[in-house]
Amino acid sequence: MHEHSLMFEVMVYLGAAVVFVPLASRLRLGSVLGYLIAGCAIGPFGLGLVSDVKSILHFAEFGVVLMLFLIGLELDPKRLFAMRRPVFGGGSAQMAACGVLLAGGGLLVGLPWQGALVAGLALSLSSTAIAVQTMRERGMLTSPTGATSFSVLLFQDIAAIPLIALVPLLAPAAPGATGSHGWWGGLRVLGAVAAVVVLGRYLTRPLLRMVARTGLREVFTGFSLLLVVGIAQIMNAAGISMALGAFLAGVLLAGSEYRHALETDIEPFKGLLMGLFFIAVGMSIDFALVASEPRLIIALVLALLFLKGLALRLVAGPLGVTAPDRWLFAALLAQGGEFAFVVFGVAGQAHLLPGAWDAILTLVVALSMALTPLLLLLHDQIVRVTAKERPADAVEHDGAPVIIAGFGRFGQIIGRLLFASGLRATVLDHDADQIETMRKFGFRIFYGDATRLDLLHAAGAAQAKLLVLAIDDPASSAKLVDLVRENFPRLHIVARARNISHWVELRKRGVRAVERETFESALRSGRHALEHLGVAPYEARERADRFRRQNVSVLEELLPHFGDEVRRLSTARAGREQLERQFAEDKAALERTQGAWAAEGETRGERAPALAEGGAPRPPSPAPEA
Repeated sequence: MHEHSLMFEVMVYLGAAVVFVPLASRLRLGSVLGYLIAGCAIGPFGLGLVSDVKSILHFAEFGVVLMLFLIGLELDPKRLFAMRRPVFGGGSAQMAACGVLLAGGGLLVGLPWQGALVAGLALSLSSTAIAVQTMRERGMLTSPTGATSFSVLLFQDIAAIPLIALVPLLAPAAPGATGSHGWWGGLRVLGAVAAVVVLGRYLTRPLLRMVARTGLREVFTGFSLLLVVGIAQIMNAAGISMALGAFLAGVLLAGSEYRHALETDIEPFKGLLMGLFFIAVGMSIDFALVASEPRLIIALVLALLFLKGLALRLVAGPLGVTAPDRWLFAALLAQGGEFAFVVFGVAGQAHLLPGAWDAILTLVVALSMALTPLLLLLHDQIVRVTAKERPADAVEHDGAPVIIAGFGRFGQIIGRLLFASGLRATVLDHDADQIETMRKFGFRIFYGDATRLDLLHAAGAAQAKLLVLAIDDPASSAKLVDLVRENFPRLHIVARARNISHWVELRKRGVRAVERETFESALRSGRHALEHLGVAPYEARERADRFRRQNVSVLEELLPHFGDEVRRLSTARAGREQLERQFAEDKAALERTQGAWAAEGETRGERAPALAEGGAPRPPSPAPEA
């Protein structure tokens, strides 16, 4: 019966995730909100399919443990030392600013100063799980704002250790107690940390080496999990966070030769358990408590998001976050974090928070986590609206012979080449962050839509010799070509095409110098691949050149008939067959040459030239690179 119940709950979790997570992703709400909604739907306050929420949440916290272990693996002590300024400087500034504001709020609602202090500091911690997952989905992890956010989160994870240890020191003494239990608790924490350091530093690597020698992958995976679970239990026995112990162990193993193997083995478990953790958080939202104290709960959630968001916005500038990203930084970290659940649990057991405040604050943290994706959507919408309202910069023509429209990856390479050659250019782009960054390096770049005629006049299109069209959007690119053809017919255009359809659109508009953005780099990579497989460099270059000529020829032939699907497929098939015939003829010719070399070598008593892998002979004296 128990097995049936377990299998039923597994089906419920997986089914809810499969239904709600793709739906939330399709609505651009993020996978985290999908998991939270799934938890609300199946939890005791929804359909009631799962009732034992505390057990599930306790089990799913192991996903956070694994996540912190993997984060620790990315940070060896040297790298951690190199990041000491943003981590310890920026992190402490953020935590102090948020903690003071939130502790003041705690005093205002009637908490004793000890409880207000612990609550303020606990609420100043953000959710590493939500923030890292969101940054990964948005591709922010390697951006400057992402790096700063990660540094702050890292400090919070570290700071949770003394914060949890602080709770028994501030807790009122139990009747009959001597008052020494707080100090004993602190010593126990230090002992547990020392045990983890010794285990991770001196014992784990020899054990990993011994297990790896068995050659059994499943045993290595099992030992990896045992390692994390064991360290987590040591920390748990000391009454502190299991995740922090796992993080510390990850840092100690970051320089190990088994780091990548550990990451590979643990990553799938982490993903599943993180999803379960978010579902459990959704299930733990006590809608009965919300219904009984709706004004208090709503006020506390809004106050947390507002005060913490405000403090984060204030410290974002000194932490080096660029002006356009400061509110995004605040929205990303404004929610409460996983460690707050631990702190409030310990504080409740120590009677540090009066009444039901531990349950209320836990609910506030869970709701703030659930609101984070919506807060980010609100931020994106505001940015989108305000971005449209930004007027174009006043462009001053200084006689530059080149105009570059679009300064992304493609435009930057051309611009740098022109600048390195001593040629001036006027750059137009509509990415405010890009402009701010490029101006720091002395580029003459202006904010504005290059498809506006007045902006082109101001940029000197009537006097310029060349327009480099590097706009990413095909429709805007075609629009700019039409505008230039009509108003500046003498202006030569060098254009970038995203794909074949874009290439055709530009060629149909009379632009002759059109390059597909990945075509040449792909050909060069193909040459390297051939050379690595044994084809001589000369032959590899010849093959790439033949492929290029054939591809361009087919495209030019297709140009008048690109809308005719039957004709296009027929021409493409004919081109492919022609290329295959060329390769076959070349191979036959080279084999004949190989035979002639062999015969001549036998006559002279010499060996024939070696055949490259795949049958291609190595020419005795390859032509030099053009």
